[in-house]
Amino acid sequence: MRRATPHQLGSVCQRCAAIPTAAASSSALEPLAVRALLASSPSRHATHNVSSKPAAARWMATATATATTTTQANEGAAASAESKLAKALRPTKDPAQLATSAVDSYNKFTTVVDERPDKDTTMAALQACLVAASSLHPHLRKAEGQAKASASRLALLGAERKGANFQISAEITAANNRISQTAYHIITHPNVEMTPDVLSLYVHTQAQLGRPESLPSVLELYAHKAKPVAKDGVVQYVPQNPNSAERAIEKPVADLALQTAIDAKNLDAALGITEAAFCVRAFKRQKLIKKTTAPAMALASLPFGILGLGTAYANYWQNTMDVVTATGIGVAGISGYFFVTGSLGMIAKLSHKDQMKRVTWLPGTPLRYRWMREEEREAMDKIACAWGFKEAWRHGEETGPEWEGLREYMGYRQMILDRVEFMQGMN
Repeated sequence: MRRATPHQLGSVCQRCAAIPTAAASSSALEPLAVRALLASSPSRHATHNVSSKPAAARWMATATATATTTTQANEGAAASAESKLAKALRPTKDPAQLATSAVDSYNKFTTVVDERPDKDTTMAALQACLVAASSLHPHLRKAEGQAKASASRLALLGAERKGANFQISAEITAANNRISQTAYHIITHPNVEMTPDVLSLYVHTQAQLGRPESLPSVLELYAHKAKPVAKDGVVQYVPQNPNSAERAIEKPVADLALQTAIDAKNLDAALGITEAAFCVRAFKRQKLIKKTTAPAMALASLPFGILGLGTAYANYWQNTMDVVTATGIGVAGISGYFFVTGSLGMIAKLSHKDQMKRVTWLPGTPLRYRWMREEEREAMDKIACAWGFKEAWRHGEETGPEWEGLREYMGYRQMILDRVEFMQGMN
């Protein structure tokens, strides 16, 4: 029998090493996310660890049962992880299907809510609209990006200044309109109670769609809409007090609505959202309750604390005066310290201007009004920064009917746009 030389053996090993195995080829064809998930899953490592453990004869049965259970559990975890990844990598639906899913949820909603109010059904319908809007959002961004890429530089500058929308496909526009109108029909249904959760879902849906046109009216509807109550099979509508603190819109929701209008360059919607959210009595009352309850309780208990400190000073920390005189002197001194320093701190708190950028208060505006309406001024400041020049050295050079109207509107609200002494290089 002829023996192989070492040179031939080496060449055979090199050829075998150059041939890719089935496992290697299959792993190379897997997506990167799948390989990362399978590499991090404990099933493979656990299988190798179980198979590599030596087992003695007396505990072979126990080790085999444990290895089988562990392998099944790890395989189940790997399968669930792979199924989740497959769902994540599944392509999104087309815009028409997304709009159809939102309309189907509205049809199911009307079959139930037309007869009686149902909060769970309302939340499910709005969540379906939000899911459809979130799925349509990438299509909108992609279509806008393609439109901007094909537009000229001059058209881009004009659209950025005026807020003009680029032409996108009719299918995406129609889906956007259908989802937006479906959410509006749901929230304006007479048998839907306007709660903070319902309003938040609606605002998030319109924010994903970039449609702020209906937000001012919906924010006003939140304060005035009657509450439906089902009693003895009959739906009754209980009127609500629009000035109640419960009817105030939460600041994060109002900020999201305002940012949606700013991104869409819709000045009318931005001003309407500011008036409906921050200029109403309900918001001011809610702020007064939230911000002043704890300080008011501390201020009410302050005299008792001062009297206790004065009494302790008279009894334990001095021996030159009688107790009554020492108590009076101690109370007067401690009261003077607290009231003087507290007044200075309150004035500093109410009159600071570090957060102001372009919109400041008119001279002579009381400090209590400044504190109470700070959110309104902040919203107007955001609007002015969004519609004006971005460069600080060009502030004050803006012209046009919209800008002049905005300046005049702020003057009616006791605010000044681009106060000269606060501008860059003027102080």
